[in-house]
Formats: sequence, structure tokens, C-alpha cells
Amino acid sequence: MEQKKKLNIAAIQMNSKIGDKKSNFDKVIQLTQRDINKSVDIIVLPEVWTVGWSPKNFRASAENIKNSETIKLLSDIAKKFNSWVIGGSFITKEEENFYNTCPIINREGELVATYSKNHLFSYYGSDEGRYVKAGKSPVIVDIDGIKTGITICYDIRFPEIYRAYRKAGADLFVNCAAWGLKKPIPWECMTRCRAVENQTFMVALTQSGYIEDDEWNIGHSRIIDYKGETINEIKDQKEGAVIAQLDFGPMYDFREKCTCLNDIKENYEVIIK
Repeated sequence: MEQKKKLNIAAIQMNSKIGDKKSNFDKVIQLTQRDINKSVDIIVLPEVWTVGWSPKNFRASAENIKNSETIKLLSDIAKKFNSWVIGGSFITKEEENFYNTCPIINREGELVATYSKNHLFSYYGSDEGRYVKAGKSPVIVDIDGIKTGITICYDIRFPEIYRAYRKAGADLFVNCAAWGLKKPIPWECMTRCRAVENQTFMVALTQSGYIEDDEWNIGHSRIIDYKGETINEIKDQKEGAVIAQLDFGPMYDFREKCTCLNDIKENYEVIIK
């Protein structure tokens, strides 16, 4: 374990234009050029930034990951900034199946892993599960020695996936989202809870701005430490980068002093009387 490990991270909050991939590509280029410098180790983008939160438009935007213009753009960004890119998500197609997929690209611009959203949001008028299939497995990526667990939006409601990541050695969680404005309390509480209960840094990145049909993104992206403190955030609807340096040394010290995860039982058998 590298006690003095530090990473600089930049999470891009943006408002995607529904169904307009070119406009959204141009915006990512603009925001990274404006807000990011060469000292950043990881760049993170939000969920479905290529097409916006509109499940009915997902399939029309789908790409084969082996021949993907989205991967090409993210690869160029990674090489330009000499940074890892956690590419939010875009819609991929494998044979007849569609997925909400997060690509992870290294500093050399190489695609090293993908994570497909494990839990699909199909409530309150949303019907994601009608248009894409759920991924099967959580994915950890080793980013410069830091094991990073990837999740997408609605995954945040399932603490089991984060506990599985923590048991597998995760030191950083990333949740790329397009979270609705009408659900502020779950977003605020659950992003913080996942960090606290696992003593792990959390990047909680969501889109901002208008979606469609009188729906808005929440626009409150945060980087949270292992004790639940907010390191940096964008509280409103503006677009730009949330930037922070994550110092993992104090986190490892804290884990050694506060060993509450050792008290987890193998099985919690419920007795009903």
C-alpha cells in the first residue's frame, strides 16, 4: 500500500443537448480546454453525455465500441492531457443488445476497461430498461495504483455494489450520473453515505441544466472524502470542472484507526417473531 499516493481529479459537469452528439462533443472539447490543465491525473465525464438523458433516443446514438467516435474523442483527450479518462457513459451495441457503458481510457489513449450500468432506472416516467440491457458485473480499474470502482447513476441506490468494491480493495468510487432535479435528497444522502460507510473517496458527478419535457438535471456535482466531507463541488446549474487533489495517505491512516469494517458479520440471519 502506497501511503503517500495523491491523485488530481477533474469532473466535468455539463448540460447535454438531447440527441445532438456533435454539439455535445464540441462542448466536451470546449470545457476541457477551458477548465483543465496538464496536472490532472483523471478526467471524469457524466452519464450519457453524448446524447443526454432521453432513453427513447439511446438506440439511435449507439456505437460499436470497436469502431467508436466517442472512444476516439476520449482517447484524444487522454493523450492531450496525459490523463486517465473515465468517460461517463454512452450507448453501445453488441449484436442486438444495447448497453449504457462507461469506458475507461489510460494516459496513452488506450481503452483498458468498460463498465455497463448494472441497475437500470425505469420509474417516474423513465424507461431506461426498455431500451438498454443491464450489465452483469461491477468493474474495478487500477488507476496509477488506486483501485477505482465504477458506477453509473441509479447504481448509487444499491450499497451492495459499493461494499463489494470495498472488499475488493477499492480506494475510490466514481458515480457518473444524469440525476433529476426532483430527487435532491437521495442524491445528497446516498453519495455521501457510500463514501462514509466504506471509508472511501467518492466522485459524484451529474449533468446540469434542462433535459426535456419540463425535466431538469440536478446540477450538484461533488467530490467527497472518506469521512463524508465535501472537498469541492458545483452547487448550481453551471457547467465546468470540479477539481480536487485526493490524498490517500490520511485515508489509509484513518482506516487503520477506525476499523469498523472488521465488525461486519459474514451473515445476518433475521429472526422473525
